[in-house]
Amino acid sequence: MKRKRLFLAALSVTLAGCGEQVAPPARIEQPVLTQVVGASASAGSFSYSGEVRARHETALGFRIGGKIVARLVDAGAAVKAGQVLARLDPADAALQASQAEAQWRLAEDEAKRFRDLRSSNFISQSALDAKETALKAAQAQAGLARNQAAYTRLLADHDGVITAVLAEPGQVVSAGQPVFRLAQKGEREVAISVPESQVGMLKIGAPAEVTLWVGDTEAAPLQGRLRELAPAADPASRTYPARVALTDANMRWALGMTARVRFTGGAGDTSLILPLSAIFQQGDQPAVWIVAADHSVQLRPVKVTAFRDDGALIGSGLAAGERIVSAGVHKLTAGEKIRPIEAASTR
Repeated sequence: MKRKRLFLAALSVTLAGCGEQVAPPARIEQPVLTQVVGASASAGSFSYSGEVRARHETALGFRIGGKIVARLVDAGAAVKAGQVLARLDPADAALQASQAEAQWRLAEDEAKRFRDLRSSNFISQSALDAKETALKAAQAQAGLARNQAAYTRLLADHDGVITAVLAEPGQVVSAGQPVFRLAQKGEREVAISVPESQVGMLKIGAPAEVTLWVGDTEAAPLQGRLRELAPAADPASRTYPARVALTDANMRWALGMTARVRFTGGAGDTSLILPLSAIFQQGDQPAVWIVAADHSVQLRPVKVTAFRDDGALIGSGLAAGERIVSAGVHKLTAGEKIRPIEAASTR
């Protein structure tokens, strides 16, 4: 009897337990890649490698054609204004000058004879005027021939450094063909190339920091500004040549040295750059997922001012310091809680 009562008690406990509702298992929070947004100037993050160049560079060539018989300087030579750099064969120019001088003397004798005839009234004034005109033309031709004889010497027009030699002795060159490239003494600039995706972000006069490398030591940054930006891209590289003027350059830095240019942008520019994978497109409206303190996510519309190779430039709708979802944005729902995985901050 006692054993039967124990059995009935155990059975009642079992039946009571079967009547209770079993709690559903807790939902597993999915891991999601996130990152904290940081402020970035729209042009401040742009950095380029460049080369130190002279502000003024001149291609020097002879004013007449001929055969080069002497080259008196090499690349890298420091030259002074008026210094002879190369010579042409002067034989032809000397013959032309002699011919012009002979024509001038002949015209001068003719004019003198006609003046005597005119004074005796043997010829008309118009005949004398024709000879006077011929004399002036011969005189001018003789002067031109003398000048051309002097053009067989190529002179430096400014103080500077020869950066390239483009012709050698024995070579026949035409008038104006470059023989030397001269970097004039004075201002220094950094030549850079700007990619197509960033050319619209830079403006003439934009401030920049220029870092030059001297040996193995990085020199102190110099202040510069964007002086020139080409209106057309280079057909080979598809980049836009630009020049950054150095406002406080030291002349001890040699031409051709490597430099790094970083545009600092303007004050108050708080544009943000997000990875393209963080943009969630809702029709025509881009948005991003914002991660709250409790790890829940909410979708927020933003204004994208430009899509670039390095990300999307955000104009409004987002503040620096907020955490966003940087990948997997199409797998989330509003209010869902996630397990954030830290990624590198945006620039």
